[in-house]
Amino acid sequence: MILDLKKIQYQYNLNIKGVIHIGAHYGEEYEYYKELGIKNFLFFEPIPECFEITKKNVKGIVINKALGNYTGKAKMHIASNKGISSSLLEPSLHKTQYSHIIFNKTIEVDIAKLDDILKNKEKYNFISIDVQGYELEVFKGSVKTLKTIDYIMTEVNRDELYKDCVQINELDNFLKQFNFKRIEVYWIGKTWGDAFYIKI
Repeated sequence: MILDLKKIQYQYNLNIKGVIHIGAHYGEEYEYYKELGIKNFLFFEPIPECFEITKKNVKGIVINKALGNYTGKAKMHIASNKGISSSLLEPSLHKTQYSHIIFNKTIEVDIAKLDDILKNKEKYNFISIDVQGYELEVFKGSVKTLKTIDYIMTEVNRDELYKDCVQINELDNFLKQFNFKRIEVYWIGKTWGDAFYIKI
């Protein structure tokens, strides 16, 4: 998480009652979310080794699945930096921009649509998503859920770090259909960063 969520919460008077965190890795943000007063937690992490660590690090629901716009199996490209840069998309510019990170294997993971598996939608009004360029596919499988979401924190791209990864203008246009407006963005260099959207 690059953006300062605590600062955004104060500046925009956010009322976050629950978070759906998609792409948990080790659940590193859990303690931070607790400090912000968030009460309900739902984490998704598809890589088995990372999932096991997340289960130990968080108190909340942790599901061992990738999210997208279909149900079945998917191939995940596993990154050498403890899985942080792993993606369902094939790495592209990432291989030259971060040449020290190697994608040396793929694994098969379970994938599902958030709309099909989310229970108790009323408990969550914030999505935090870090899925390395696959964000739009996740949101396409979450159109019912987006109706009850007020805030979104997401990684964004303005170049192809991963093959065919969604660009920030595409994400803006898709989320606009659900009355989301991008209010903050912070870029890491020229290619990627984090953005925050709020329902208006």
